[in-house]
Amino acid sequence: MRRRVFLQSAATAAVLGSFEFAGFALAAGRDPEDKLIGVWTGEHGGYPAFDQVSPTSIKAALEKGMQLSRAEIAEIAGSAEAPTFANTIAALEDSGRALDRAQRFFDIFTSTMNDQAMQDLETEMSPVLSAVKDDVIQNAQLFARIKAVHDSRATAGLSPEQKRLVENYYRNFTRQGAALDDADQATLKDLNQKLASLYTKFGQNELADEENYRLTLETEADLEGLPPSLREAAAATAEAHGAKGKWVFTNTRSSMEPFLAYSARRDLREKGWRMWIMRGDNGTATDNKAVISEILQLRTRRARLLGFPTHADWAVENNMAKTPQAAMDLLMKLWSPALRRAQEEIADMQAIADKEGAGLTIEAWDHRFYAEKVRKATYDLDQNEVKTYLRLDNVRDGMFWAAEQLYGLRFTELDGLPVYHEDVSVHEVTRDGKRVGLWYFDPYARPGKSSGAWMNEYRTQERFKDDVTPIVSNNANFVKSGSGPVLISWDDAVTMFHEFGHALHGLNSNVTYPGVAGTSVKRDFVEFPSQINEHWFPTPEVLDRFARHVDTGKPMPAELFAKIQKSRKFNQGFSTVEFLASAIYDMRIHLAATPDGTIDPGAFEKSCMAEIGLPKEIVMRHRPTQFGHIFSGDGYSAGYYVYLWADALTADAWELFEQNGVWDPATAKAFLDDILSVGDAVAPDEAFRRFRGRDVDTEALMRLRGFA
Repeated sequence: MRRRVFLQSAATAAVLGSFEFAGFALAAGRDPEDKLIGVWTGEHGGYPAFDQVSPTSIKAALEKGMQLSRAEIAEIAGSAEAPTFANTIAALEDSGRALDRAQRFFDIFTSTMNDQAMQDLETEMSPVLSAVKDDVIQNAQLFARIKAVHDSRATAGLSPEQKRLVENYYRNFTRQGAALDDADQATLKDLNQKLASLYTKFGQNELADEENYRLTLETEADLEGLPPSLREAAAATAEAHGAKGKWVFTNTRSSMEPFLAYSARRDLREKGWRMWIMRGDNGTATDNKAVISEILQLRTRRARLLGFPTHADWAVENNMAKTPQAAMDLLMKLWSPALRRAQEEIADMQAIADKEGAGLTIEAWDHRFYAEKVRKATYDLDQNEVKTYLRLDNVRDGMFWAAEQLYGLRFTELDGLPVYHEDVSVHEVTRDGKRVGLWYFDPYARPGKSSGAWMNEYRTQERFKDDVTPIVSNNANFVKSGSGPVLISWDDAVTMFHEFGHALHGLNSNVTYPGVAGTSVKRDFVEFPSQINEHWFPTPEVLDRFARHVDTGKPMPAELFAKIQKSRKFNQGFSTVEFLASAIYDMRIHLAATPDGTIDPGAFEKSCMAEIGLPKEIVMRHRPTQFGHIFSGDGYSAGYYVYLWADALTADAWELFEQNGVWDPATAKAFLDDILSVGDAVAPDEAFRRFRGRDVDTEALMRLRGFA
């Protein structure tokens, strides 16, 4: 998941109430920004007013929201009453809602509709929003009140959720410099604003290289090996780019990886591969190497200011892993067996190339192409055949069906609600006839949209003052077909289930306070619900119902499903190694960075990969200059390892499902009650123990990946 991180500002219930109920009614409808910062109203529990959104209205909404937030903070911090949970922590929870709603529109549009006007707004507002956040954190009166509530939490008669919320507030404020003196706080604020601008620049550079570079095929001969579905999609993309009669593959993962897997033209595979892996690394105005070097330096300066030797120490301290060494220990535990498996896989590919008389040595641009040949030779499994059973809309319906069987959720498509693009659909989610929330689906690639797949949380569940139902979205970058239904790969279907797992985490939240609701959990726990949701896709119950042939409508044959099951650990060496290489690089470069020295991210990549023995036939899943997880924001920085940490939890939890029956109602109910519904109201290690009955067994991960 690459969830956008929304600013949580602070304000008072009193001031917010006077705006929303006393004054807002008079102004409603007069200015477009008022609909962006006002409470989302209407049918189905209220919804975002996407029909009122423009860069101008977003900017005005942000400015008005910031103005309100400043007044709200002053009200809480300056209260003459003694600090209590109600007048300090609860007031903070009920504050900043206008700014939060405005920034949700800002973040939605910068990730899905990021045209030049939005990019200009992003460049302008990112450091401003960073400063607003720092103003809250650095308010000495406010922090003194938070500390007073924290110090008396044991005797204040708080509920477990309230106590955890207090502890989270205190920890978050101290981790972000609330206890620093005035001079250090001023320095920290400057560092954060500079970093916010650099994160924006990194992301916009990456987006530019994805949009401005593409592989154009001129003749039928260039299409050798490509299945009809890819040819049709490439023809449609070409027409959309004004090149009708040609075939275009864009510089995105969803377009380039299938091309690399099936194109029989080695020269074109190399050309496409180099274009893809060189995003942000072309020596042009959109080159990200200098941006990365400055980010690393500033992050280290910030970490030292906050009392940590490195950014990695600061980032991991607040996760389940606690220390960079603990994270590295898990990464390296898997590295050697994964590397051995990857080398065996490469040898198998070379053997096929030699048998065919190809006269080549396997290179990185050959890997996916020959991996498919090995799959076919070893398991008689053709991924193109599998793809004919995986219609995008059927996979979506399979996700819905699984969620109903496990958690009692039903999804009903709605018409008439405003959306930001015609490709977006909206579904109401119910359980036993009662509304649970809304789910938005944005499946297709387009200019101005970030690549990859992710989940957004538009509105967080709470029942603090009112019973507020969540609104979440899933976003992907599938390429539209020229005609007929969109077919997706097996891996893409797994990714859909993964991201839908994040959506289920948000939708099933059942807590009181928004600060601990839904996916607001530790980084190395947030991927747990999504990764376990992947496991229901390849079950017979889902495939029998929803893996239907695109032409005949017949279910996937039993013999094809058997081949898929036999091949489930196929290419685990490659997939594990390319991920681990990225995670190891992320941790090591953040441990190596200094406050004053400059690190060349490309040179570090070469030395780091040589040291761990990355085969030349494999590159990092995300090379540094396009590693948006860690360089377009703080979210996953020194934290890409979290996918593996969560995978260890997942592997162990899935063994319980397999033991009891993967559709066992009691086990599903326990997962809902102990994991999905509690958010961060329960510490993640305790939540896992409640579900599993003990701490995690990491050997389950070795068994799952076939490395035991």
